[in-house]
Amino acid sequence: MRYLGFLLLIFFAACKTAGPVASGAQGQVGPWVSGPAWAALWQQRSGEYRALCLQAYRAAGDRVEVMRHQQTLRPRAIVTDIDETVLDNSPYSAAVALAGRSWSQASWEEWTKKAAAEPVPGSVEFFRFAAESGFTIYYITNRLESERAATLKNLQRCGFPQADNEHLLMSSGNSDKEPRRQEVARKYEIAMLVGDNLNDFSDVFYRQPSDARNAKVDEVRQELGSRYIMIPNAMYGDWLSALVPKGARADSALRSALRVE
Repeated sequence: MRYLGFLLLIFFAACKTAGPVASGAQGQVGPWVSGPAWAALWQQRSGEYRALCLQAYRAAGDRVEVMRHQQTLRPRAIVTDIDETVLDNSPYSAAVALAGRSWSQASWEEWTKKAAAEPVPGSVEFFRFAAESGFTIYYITNRLESERAATLKNLQRCGFPQADNEHLLMSSGNSDKEPRRQEVARKYEIAMLVGDNLNDFSDVFYRQPSDARNAKVDEVRQELGSRYIMIPNAMYGDWLSALVPKGARADSALRSALRVE
């Protein structure tokens, strides 16, 4: 998926395609299937995406099963991201891509106001199990305060536990989640973090270049699958901006980053 992700986002950044994509024995498909539309299609329809999500949440459940029997001096919390971690927003990404547009706050809020996102496979079951096992759930998102009511409505419609104002920490415009994680840590031991973006786990990844992010992943490998639970997302993420140096053209930088041999 590493190479597929690079291919998708080359076109995502440029908002155009260089030509049709081959589809083996079935001939060719139209150029629309490049970029974010292709990523959304993978997220919506591939068994591989579903398997990766179920695998991640099963690992998380196994870890909770162990921890629930361990004594602790402080109450424990699980911190989770929302978008592409517990809620699937691929219909928005697909609609924007097929319309030939790029992400905007206005169009995004049109989508979130619908409270129509479906849960990521395995997410509801895991968080219900964690809550029943005595863990407090905190939802830390970079959605804005203006999206709070619709976000709560969506989470509650899907059946996520503890989806209320107290446990939902929105963004005030700052994408760095560390201050909000520290807010939780003042009251709880953060036993697990769940996300689709490395920045959902620690500020050591925040606004770091790609090579540094990859090196830091190796440093925390023992945490992966235990304290850090990663959910796949090929549609967007900070891994993309990490490949584009400040002031550089996105399309040129991404083409340079792509490995072809």
